[in-house]
Amino acid sequence: MKNITYLLLVVISQVSTAQNKMIATSGQIIFEASVPFFEPIKATDSKVMVTYDPKTQMLECVSYIRNFNFELPLMQRQFNENYMESNRYPKAVFKGKIENFVSANADLIPKEYTLTGKMQLHGKSKIISVKAIIQKNANGILLTSHFILDPTDFKIEIPSTIAGKIAKTVTTNLAANLR
Repeated sequence: MKNITYLLLVVISQVSTAQNKMIATSGQIIFEASVPFFEPIKATDSKVMVTYDPKTQMLECVSYIRNFNFELPLMQRQFNENYMESNRYPKAVFKGKIENFVSANADLIPKEYTLTGKMQLHGKSKIISVKAIIQKNANGILLTSHFILDPTDFKIEIPSTIAGKIAKTVTTNLAANLR
């Protein structure tokens, strides 16, 4: 009987801890690597999972590479097969901390914070530090961030025959409404 009671208490404590986290299941990442005079290279993933733990200030963002949608199907196929190798590396993950942010103090007025953590992409990891705008809204907390990634940091190879048609860095925008 003691074991059942103990197990029940552990399960209840885990459920109550999980309820304190804020989650967005339909966050959005838009990236662009276009250069003038060539076909736009832009894709969107609207199924990004973002989790924020107010107690630890830890943020985790997960994007499945195959969820990125391009305007041109051929570009999407090449992105998945030739560059991102999404069968081998199916997701991009950021795990980090929102510096000096307390969710209880979130305001309707947008404020800038720093996100620092590990970006895992294409089987490689890099510590990054980016700016994020956070503001309270009717549905929770809106987090947006605009940052630049360098494909070479993640060993993403661009063939020399098309290197001039793709930007050397990738402009990335994240938006998530945490509840």
